[in-house]
Amino acid sequence: MTEAAAIDVVLIGAGIMSATLGTFLKELEPSLSISVLEVLSDCALESSGSWNNAGTGHAANCELNYTPQRPDGSVDISKALEVNTEFDLSRQLWAYLVRKGAIADPRDFIHPCPHMSFVWGETNVAFLKARFKAMSANHCYRGMEYSESHAEIGQWAPLIMEGRPADQRVAATRIITGTDVSYGALTHLLFDHLAKQPGVNLSYRHHVRNLKRTDGGRWLIEVEDLQARTVGEITAKFVFIGAGGGALELLQKSNIPEGHGYGGFPVSGIWLRCDAQEVVERHDAKVYGKAAEGSPPMSVPHLDRRVIDGKISLLFGPYAGFTTRFLKHDSLTDLFRSIEPGNIRPMLAVARDNVDLSEYLIGQVLQSKQHQFGILQQFYATASRDEWRLAVAGDRVQIIKPDKDHGGVLEFGTELVGSEDRSLVALLGASPGASTAAFIGLGVLRKCFPDRLTASGWLPKLKEIIPAYGVNLIEDAAACDRIRADTAPVLNRQHLIAARAA
Repeated sequence: MTEAAAIDVVLIGAGIMSATLGTFLKELEPSLSISVLEVLSDCALESSGSWNNAGTGHAANCELNYTPQRPDGSVDISKALEVNTEFDLSRQLWAYLVRKGAIADPRDFIHPCPHMSFVWGETNVAFLKARFKAMSANHCYRGMEYSESHAEIGQWAPLIMEGRPADQRVAATRIITGTDVSYGALTHLLFDHLAKQPGVNLSYRHHVRNLKRTDGGRWLIEVEDLQARTVGEITAKFVFIGAGGGALELLQKSNIPEGHGYGGFPVSGIWLRCDAQEVVERHDAKVYGKAAEGSPPMSVPHLDRRVIDGKISLLFGPYAGFTTRFLKHDSLTDLFRSIEPGNIRPMLAVARDNVDLSEYLIGQVLQSKQHQFGILQQFYATASRDEWRLAVAGDRVQIIKPDKDHGGVLEFGTELVGSEDRSLVALLGASPGASTAAFIGLGVLRKCFPDRLTASGWLPKLKEIIPAYGVNLIEDAAACDRIRADTAPVLNRQHLIAARAA
């Protein structure tokens, strides 16, 4: 790439976010020219990689951090409902692509897997019971089960009950309509389809060194071809920065006023992984527990059944830790290079107001392997040490954003930061991330292409892709049931139909 080329859309980063947004854009406007620039040798090698996330298809069935308890003892499920119905958008997009033939077999990336929450101790049991009462009353969680019976929970997930004291107070919820999603496989499927479309170019081992706005309103992007060792330029009408932890640096280089003051707080992750088939075959669930006080959302402990590349494994963790890398394959200087005059105050404010998080991460870093395995044994008491090994998960960068009242605040979700003229948008943040990629993609469309989302423009096609677009599935029970019944058989999830009818 030695000469400047004029492109309609440039997607920086070849993860699930760029793959999803690129899919939307190409379906809505087939004539668009799209260039995908990725610094690594393949797509989905960072946060979208299957071993770098839990693959829950964050439907907020089991993640207790989405359902905080109020001072009066009741449980707020509003965030869980938002995430739950955002995942419905992903299901609709995937079903559309399967029907179209863009994805040949949904079993290449999605598998049925019950989602469970599991706690022990009087206080935690009371919380889970109140949570179940609130969630099971809503149509989005129809079919959720609750039990305090050792025997019944043992039938749902034998490993977590073996060796547990008979007099220990326990409780669990289960929803069998959960899934295990290999986002690495899905990213490959999406990019494989995109690459076959005219006007789409995927460039691996291409590093975006700089980007700036031109007088004509386009973006001039300086790109280094790491393999050919050449530097070239391209121009684009629209730029999406979906480079995971690398998005912050590129947002800063864009110099758009809307990005002023943003910073990042990196968190690393480590799993314990088991491939012993005699163990793996006895655990058909994703079991989530309660996070430690002050811990980030990505550190919620869970014992996950995973199907990756056709093989079943178990993951436990993740154990969070502090890192100065923003990406798993990047530099230890990432954090320091991200500091600039505009974000020093927000970052210092976050450090002041999140001492408990700092203490938690330091404690995680100092944990011995024996202590890490001891936490697994709280879930699976009879676990054998020689059947589990450490596996490094991906890095995440939590958002630090300017705040007029506090100086700066730490955000644990995802956020779109875009230019006023709608020509550039960056995605910052982590959880729930990949699971809500369709929701985020639609957010980009609304934020940057509102003039195209009309009856004479993209809207009819968008409603073909996402039949429930514009419908509030939290409030419309009939529409929610209809959408789930429609997508289930297409995604080879017939078990959902029986569960919804029960």
